[in-house]
Amino acid sequence: MSLKIRAPGRAGTDAPSWLIVLAMAGSTLLVQPQEPLTLLPAGVVLPGAGVAVLTLLMLFACRAGMPRLQASATAFLQMTVFTLLALVLSYAIAAQGGALWDDRLAAWDRSLGLDWPALRAGLDRMPLLTWATGLAYHSLIPQMILVIVALGALGRFEALRVTTCAAIIAGFATVLLSGLFPAMGNLFDPAGYRNLWPPIAWLHADTIAGLRDGSLRVLDLREMMGIVTFPSYHAALAAIFIWAFRHAGALRLLGGGWALLTILATPIGGGHYMVDVLAGLLLALVSLRLAQRLVLLPSALRGSSRRFAPPVLQPGSCGIRSQAAPAAACQGDRAFRLTRDKFDKFGVFR
Repeated sequence: MSLKIRAPGRAGTDAPSWLIVLAMAGSTLLVQPQEPLTLLPAGVVLPGAGVAVLTLLMLFACRAGMPRLQASATAFLQMTVFTLLALVLSYAIAAQGGALWDDRLAAWDRSLGLDWPALRAGLDRMPLLTWATGLAYHSLIPQMILVIVALGALGRFEALRVTTCAAIIAGFATVLLSGLFPAMGNLFDPAGYRNLWPPIAWLHADTIAGLRDGSLRVLDLREMMGIVTFPSYHAALAAIFIWAFRHAGALRLLGGGWALLTILATPIGGGHYMVDVLAGLLLALVSLRLAQRLVLLPSALRGSSRRFAPPVLQPGSCGIRSQAAPAAACQGDRAFRLTRDKFDKFGVFR
C-alpha cells in the first residue's frame, strides 16, 4: 500500500472533507433518540465564535492570495466543525442504548495475554513514565495544531489535505461503529493508585449511563468529550499524525515519536481495551489510503484525460516532437497547412 506524497505543491482538493462533514451533519439530524438531544444555548456561543473566526480567516487568506494561510485555516475550520458534529453524533448514538460489549472486549484482551490490573500496578510504580504517558494522551489537540501549522507553513498542501480528510473519515467511522459496539470502557478507579491519571472512560462513565437511561438529554458543548470505546479514535488519530509528521520537516522524529507515545498511552489514559487500539490503528491505515485517493481524485482524472487526448497540431511547426516518428509528425503538419490553404478562401482561418 503506497502512501507516499510527491514534491511540495498546491495539490489535491478540500471537497472530500467538506462532503464527509456534510454527511455527518445529516447523520446527526437523523440519528436521534425518541427524546431528541438539545444543546445548551450558552454552550454554543464559544464554538460558534470559533467557527466564524476561522471562516473569516479562510476567506481573507483566499482574497489576499495567501495559499499557506488559506490551507491551514481551511484545515482548522474543517477539523473544528467535524469535532463538534462528531461529539453530538456520538452522544446521540450512545443514547440509543444496546447491549454492552465490555465482556467480549475484555475477553479478547485476555486472549491476547493481557492482565490489565498487573500492567496498571507496574506502571503506577514508575511515576516518570506515568506522567509522560499521561501528558502524551492529553496532548492530541496540541499535536493536531502543530501538524496543521507545520504542513501549511511548509507548503505541504497535499499532505495537509490527506491528513485532514483521513482524520475526518476515521472519526466518522469511529462514531458509527460505536453504535454497533457500545461499551463503557476498560474502567478502573484511579483512587486505588498513587500515580496513574484518571482515565477518560472513568470520568465520563456517568455521562454514558445518563445517555443510555434517558436522564441526560441537554448537552453542553463546553463540557462534552469523546465517549467512544471501540474503536479508539485516539489511537487512529495519533497514527494519522505519525504519517503527517513524516512530511513536516524537522518535526518528523520528535512529532512522530510523541504521537507513538500517545498510542502507547491510550489504553491507560483513555480506559481503552487493547483491541480498541488495534482496531483504531487498522482504521487509520484504511482512512489514509481512502483519503489519498479522494483528495487526489481530480488530479488523477485530469491526468487520465490528458493521457488519452489526441495530439494538437500547431500551424507552422511539427506539432508532435518525437524522435521516434519525425516523418509522421511533419506529414501531419503539412496536412494541416494544405487543409488551411484549401479552405482559406472561405475565411475559416482568418
